[in-house]
Amino acid sequence: VQLVESGGGLVQAGGSLRLSCAVYGFTTDKYVMSWYRQAPGKERELVAFIIGVSGKTGYTDLKNRFHISRDNATMTSLQLNRLEPEDTAFYYCGARYGSSSYVPDHWGQGTQVTVSS
Repeated sequence: VQLVESGGGLVQAGGSLRLSCAVYGFTTDKYVMSWYRQAPGKERELVAFIIGVSGKTGYTDLKNRFHISRDNATMTSLQLNRLEPEDTAFYYCGARYGSSSYVPDHWGQGTQVTVSS
């Protein structure tokens, strides 16, 4: 099982990025895929999740700016819009088998998002 994130980078405030999570060794239809982020000096926090078997999604209070999607059986994305400097963090993709929990069993290595003011 392997998760590989991509799409991070440096962007100005108000801009957008699309993060992708490619998975290897499994397909996401029986997993809950999630995105977390961790800013310097802070704990890792949930951003959004999507349940593979149903397509249902869940968000924290970032719902109005961020959108999670299951692009295909091996790719999950996170669209980041109207980015703010406070969104600067490492963004991690996670996977949990089943449909009852979004706390990952498996993690990617993360991708850095930096938002300049």
